[in-house]
Amino acid sequence: MENRMETFSEIRQHIMEKHELFLDEPFQLGFDCAFDDSGRRQSMFLAELKTSDGRRFLRIETPVAPLADFDAEKCLRINLMQRIGYLAVGDMDGTPYIKVCENMPYAVLNPQELEYAVNSIAPFADLIEKALEPGADLT
Repeated sequence: MENRMETFSEIRQHIMEKHELFLDEPFQLGFDCAFDDSGRRQSMFLAELKTSDGRRFLRIETPVAPLADFDAEKCLRINLMQRIGYLAVGDMDGTPYIKVCENMPYAVLNPQELEYAVNSIAPFADLIEKALEPGADLT
């Protein structure tokens, strides 16, 4: 595959060319993604994951809303309709939050696929956020 990204360093360099980082750890990045002219932004987090057999994946995730604002049936229905990304739950400052996540294998990761994922997940997460909290920009 042409232009394949094989290291987290390459991912970091690519993201830094497009976004200002607010989190820069050895295998974790955080940045705000602006995706339209509304001024709304979505906090995005990237981290490297390894499987027990040594395969590496890039996890892309963004918090959406507190879990208390969502019910399980809605989450499962949204997951069924999604073509990229899935809903999951993770803690944010001790509060369970719905997150939109995507795991991308390094074996097929290139700048175009990374941009497609980030630029698909951020507005989708914001759409859910706006539906739950009209007018608020939570994350």
